[in-house]
Amino acid sequence: MPTTPLSQVDISLQKETWRVFRIMAEFVEGFDKLARIGPCVTIFGSARTKKSSKEYKMTVKTARLLGEAGIGVITGGGGGIMEAGNRGAKEAGAESVGLNILLPFEQSANEYIETLINFHYFFVRKVMFLKYCHGAVIMPGGFGTMDELCEVLTLVQTRKVHRFPIILMDSDFWGGLIEWFKNTMLERGNISAGDLDLFKVTDDPKEAVSIIKNFKVNIYDSPIN
Repeated sequence: MPTTPLSQVDISLQKETWRVFRIMAEFVEGFDKLARIGPCVTIFGSARTKKSSKEYKMTVKTARLLGEAGIGVITGGGGGIMEAGNRGAKEAGAESVGLNILLPFEQSANEYIETLINFHYFFVRKVMFLKYCHGAVIMPGGFGTMDELCEVLTLVQTRKVHRFPIILMDSDFWGGLIEWFKNTMLERGNISAGDLDLFKVTDDPKEAVSIIKNFKVNIYDSPIN
């Protein structure tokens, strides 16, 4: 008997099924590789930051100090701030991890990465950024960095992850946003006053590393089951 041609709906469903396996494969690879690393801090920031900028140099210094303190660095694996983070970690002989996202433009893995994982899906990559990190340093960036900052704050605020230090570096860059947090979001009751304590702002790499090293986990900040 002749076979019935697959409809467009059937073909679409088959593609979706195989997509699930690709997603699972990315999670498995990420869990397998990152479960083996030691304590690390995730550094977020723009891929467009120039090597000559103060933000790049600040990131290299912060990552190097973290490495000298025995703390590795996880970045998005690309250029700019990400490259600076991996560079500082490598210079200190510390763990240097890059979680690269495959894009048609703007990003390729930098040369300072020791452990590289490539991702097709942003959401899988975002899980890996936070599952194994002991802190987050947010440098100046664009929409992607803002997305990462808001996700970090939301997960800690809602206790979906353990409380860990969140540090915003470059007070000039973040100042306007923080004022908006206070004068608009807080004033309208969209956040609580205590939510402003979820993060620290500094321009000093030594202070940032000190905050991370001295951070004490409160049992009451444990994730909600």
